[in-house]
Amino acid sequence: MLTVRHLSKLYAGRPALDDVSLSVAAGERVALLGHNGAGKSTLMKLALGLLRPDGGRIEAAGHAPGSPAARAATACLPENVAFHPALTGREQIRHFLRLRGRPAREADGLLAQVGLAEAAGRRIGTYSKGMRQRVGLAQALIGAPRLMLLDEPTSGLDPVSRREFYALLDRLAAGGTAILLSSHALSELEARTDRIVILARGRKVAEGTLGELRAAAALPLTATLRPCPGAEAALAARFPEAVVEGARLSFPCAPGDKLATLERIAAARDLVADFDLAAPSLDDLYSQISRRAA
Repeated sequence: MLTVRHLSKLYAGRPALDDVSLSVAAGERVALLGHNGAGKSTLMKLALGLLRPDGGRIEAAGHAPGSPAARAATACLPENVAFHPALTGREQIRHFLRLRGRPAREADGLLAQVGLAEAAGRRIGTYSKGMRQRVGLAQALIGAPRLMLLDEPTSGLDPVSRREFYALLDRLAAGGTAILLSSHALSELEARTDRIVILARGRKVAEGTLGELRAAAALPLTATLRPCPGAEAALAARFPEAVVEGARLSFPCAPGDKLATLERIAAARDLVADFDLAAPSLDDLYSQISRRAA
């Protein structure tokens, strides 16, 4: 649904994107990560036809970005949405529906999908930032788009609304919608994306599933032990490499040493009240990949 091949874009002679290639298939959720100025927003503007590339090729739903066919198949939710404060949520969505040639009666159903059914008749000027973001999402859902481009889509949403938002994305992806989203909230993306693409200074520096990125980074896991009452010293003696953090002990574990570490913990089961073995988070991976790219 989105195809990018050797894409380049210059601003005042400086590369905003440099030989970037990626793709998003129907039903796939791809996270686009990178620091501010890495080229994420530029890539999305190129996919929408708002900018023209200086090199390479890009197609949205098999068509040139900005063409009538591409616009009909593509939806976008920018980071900062702005709507007329005097209009109600229902009136605003009805306006967008008319612009897209859709029946205005669909407005209430779209607002219900994003949790604004009860606020549909209120003026947008009374909405919170998170509610305005939901209006933007309702607008992006018009016409059941085949490709969605989402730039910091959960900005301003509370934790419950974020879960509901990603549940909606899951349903859209299950129905075949291709989703490309950028976000700085990395922890919420770990279980919500099929693939991750990382940009740095306009270049693609990593791509793959979370498991593939973890394998390539070879970062250690973290083992955390909670000793039984009175067994703190004995457990620390069994694991001299551990660091004491309050009532817990923690130490790094190489990916290839997981079974050996579990065997050591099992051998000390009389001293261990509980334990955890945590893989590196997406934040950890992103930090390491960014440092390498720098």
